[in-house]
Amino acid sequence: MNEPLEKIIQVLDYGSKKEKIDMLESLTYVNAPQIINKIISKLDDSDIEVRGEAFSTLVLNNNKISRFLIDNLKSESNNIRGFSALILANRKDLDAIPSIINLTKDSSSMVRSCALGALGYLKAKQAQQAIHDCLYDSDLDVKKSALKAAIDTGYKISEKEINEITKDSDDEISSLLIQAKEI
Repeated sequence: MNEPLEKIIQVLDYGSKKEKIDMLESLTYVNAPQIINKIISKLDDSDIEVRGEAFSTLVLNNNKISRFLIDNLKSESNNIRGFSALILANRKDLDAIPSIINLTKDSSSMVRSCALGALGYLKAKQAQQAIHDCLYDSDLDVKKSALKAAIDTGYKISEKEINEITKDSDDEISSLLIQAKEI
């Protein structure tokens, strides 16, 4: 698709859900900074399907767009920070690991969970201390994400830590702890 820049931005800003999704589907090839940033902004769209299409468009883009995604790890939007981390992981961008590690201390539990998921997916052994710290997070979903990331990175959780984590566990945490013991 060779739509003019103004038309692309107009559709992404003001189009219907279907128009936005159709436009996003056609943009997996772009590398123009203004359009890449506009697609990233759609990670915070009010419609979940538009957010999902923006996510897919960015994952499937074969251009060098990591810099834009890494810059957006500092966005004011929780959705943009969290989903950018997951997109970087899906793109197997190992250079983003240090920036993603910083998100494990984010004020948003959703962003912390996404960061941990990304680090686990990337098998980021250099993130094991950050992952360890999140095992004691106050948010149950963050703890689950930290446990899964620990398993994915091969981090050995001590028996003492397992006993401590078990105090606040649910069935999913118990299952993850069993997997963690097998490492």
